[in-house]
Amino acid sequence: MNYGNWKPYVSVSQRREKAGKLIAKAKKTGKEMHPVVVQGRTIAQSFWGKAWCNNLENYSDFANRLPRGRTYVRNGSVIDLRIEPGKIRAQVMGSSLYQIDISINAISATQWSQLQDKCTGTIASLVELLQGKLSKAVMEHICTPHTGLFPTPNDIKFTCSCPDWATMCKHVAAVLYGVGSCLDQQPQLLFTLRQVNADDLVGHAETLSVHKVTPSNTKVLDDTALDELFDIEMEMPAILTASDQTLATSANPLPATDTPKKTRTRIKNTVKKDDAPAAVNNKQEEVSPESNTSVVDTGIKRRTVAKTQTTRQRKASEPQRKTSRPD
Repeated sequence: MNYGNWKPYVSVSQRREKAGKLIAKAKKTGKEMHPVVVQGRTIAQSFWGKAWCNNLENYSDFANRLPRGRTYVRNGSVIDLRIEPGKIRAQVMGSSLYQIDISINAISATQWSQLQDKCTGTIASLVELLQGKLSKAVMEHICTPHTGLFPTPNDIKFTCSCPDWATMCKHVAAVLYGVGSCLDQQPQLLFTLRQVNADDLVGHAETLSVHKVTPSNTKVLDDTALDELFDIEMEMPAILTASDQTLATSANPLPATDTPKKTRTRIKNTVKKDDAPAAVNNKQEEVSPESNTSVVDTGIKRRTVAKTQTTRQRKASEPQRKTSRPD
């Protein structure tokens, strides 16, 4: 019977048998083969593999030829598949052994730069990228047609040695599905195919700007609030700095004869031991201007009370003069 340029039909079992013999022969001669092995009916299981297959099925240009390709890749007809920068080379066992060559355009510099801007800083590591552990937003950016990482029909050119005159034969379709299966094990091959570096999508910590955050003054608790919050009695520091002394003196000026040094001595002496902790190694502690003002006020009041009491005692000790009434 004359089939023209077509070979007689070969059943699936016969194709598998021929494929097995060719792979064994290649191994004996030292030639390495990369057959596509699909477990069950699911061609791809990882994020990258599924995304590749979904991208193919989204284009109506390929819709009519893809179903036969799925059948071929499932039954082990793709006996060798190699992915190189911008190229896919494969051998498919049909009625005869056919050679397939597919070229994929590289991503343009503008498109890759825009994709980096959308993804940089959102992918923690290269491992997470290749494992497909990505946020929903990053997945959408990568898978968006025409602007993402996957090729469009215009980016794909292919040839097959079979006599099929169709735009895409079943052998080419089987190879394209085989790429999706390969990405399950080697997702980095997608970046090799599109001629870009996967590291460009990974956000580096050193490139992120770090802003120093200073606490707000309105969120600092004063001594009274701390007393109420923790049910403790806050002690009053007894040592004042030069700047704090200036504020305290301006709020409650002392006599002009007192020098700044004597003023600090007076203020320290007017505070009770119970109100201030002992100074260790003569280290000074910084206190707020409000606390300094309170210390000065307390000292002035105590001196005033002491002076009043002394005056009263002096008057009481003086002998009372009796005034005689004139006759």
